[in-house]
Amino acid sequence: MSRTDVVVTGLGATTPLGGDVASTWDAMLAGRSGVSALTQEWAAQLPVRIAAQLAVDPSEVIERVKMRRLDRSEAIALIAAHQAWADAGLADSGLDPERLAVSFGSGIGGAKTLLDQDDILEASGPRRVSPHTVPMLMPNGPAAWVGIELRAKAGVHSMASACATGAEAMSLGLDIIRSGRADVVVCGGTEAVVHPLPISGFAAMRAMSTRNDDPERASRPWDKGRDGFVLGEGAGSLILERADHAAARGARVYATLAGAGITSDGYDIVQPHPEGEGGIRAMTKAIQDAGLTKADIVHINAHATSTPAGDMTEVHGIRTAIGDHPVLTSTKSMSGHLLGAAGALESIATILAIRDSVVPPTINLDDPDDLLTLDVAAHKARPMDIPAAINNSFGFGGHNVALVFTRA
Repeated sequence: MSRTDVVVTGLGATTPLGGDVASTWDAMLAGRSGVSALTQEWAAQLPVRIAAQLAVDPSEVIERVKMRRLDRSEAIALIAAHQAWADAGLADSGLDPERLAVSFGSGIGGAKTLLDQDDILEASGPRRVSPHTVPMLMPNGPAAWVGIELRAKAGVHSMASACATGAEAMSLGLDIIRSGRADVVVCGGTEAVVHPLPISGFAAMRAMSTRNDDPERASRPWDKGRDGFVLGEGAGSLILERADHAAARGARVYATLAGAGITSDGYDIVQPHPEGEGGIRAMTKAIQDAGLTKADIVHINAHATSTPAGDMTEVHGIRTAIGDHPVLTSTKSMSGHLLGAAGALESIATILAIRDSVVPPTINLDDPDDLLTLDVAAHKARPMDIPAAINNSFGFGGHNVALVFTRA
């Protein structure tokens, strides 16, 4: 595979912090939380009654008739992808559709459609089930819709690697461009499963915070008081482009996706390897792929979900793979955990940190774990020069992805 330079030329997002990239980034830098109490009637009896819900409902962006054909995860994938497409200036670029690919995934997919339509089936019978049910619930739906609306003909790919999905989608996009199959790849991740069944399932695993009376302070990575992640919903999209193709059309470049590392633990379906072995190998491979050394990495947007075991395992892994010098943050402290969309949103945060020379804060880190021996940008954003940074994403099943971004 060639060493073609691959750059990021467009960004799009809809998140618990804002309906686009600019508002989301402003909220991150200000240290605002997107977590709130669930006020829906169905949430009243749940053990967990908080979540990070979208700041802008997709029905405010997409017309009602079209929304009836889309699962919520598909709708927000389209919103983020169209934002990124416009941001990259590709609408009138004359790009050959046969040189455009899509790599977009979801960790859980159209679960809300499946569950809602099953309720209709049980209550009213099969004739009341929507004819759009299957296209709405199928896991490749978000990628397929993005590919259809943007007329991508070089391949549409759908990742499903739990919480590593968004990052793995970007790694595949990198490989597609390096292989010469496409000049542009629309990448990203999406998730929308704020619903009683997924929440109950995660709660039964004791994976989620039960800080119901203090939602904005519930997501607290690396803090001694952390008691689980906070479920979030949202989508992030990034346009990857061959560097010389972007230069030829005069595109604005945010950063370079310089390298990626993908590994698997081969250990447990939900627990990470206790020594973080898979994450260590992923970071090491990503740095090697980028042609850098570990000394070059000065910032890491960590996976850090606010779980008792996972947070410190990652810290150990970072120290082993890279050293004590990088400044860490976990933007999940503000956005909650967007599952399959996390890697995409946190890649966007990493890229903007490089662009703006500032590390967004980790909020709620009031009493750091005794094993937290690395520097974290706690409470407020920290200005610093960032020539190279890593975004880590790890998922149930032992999926590990590390992405290296460098200044354009």
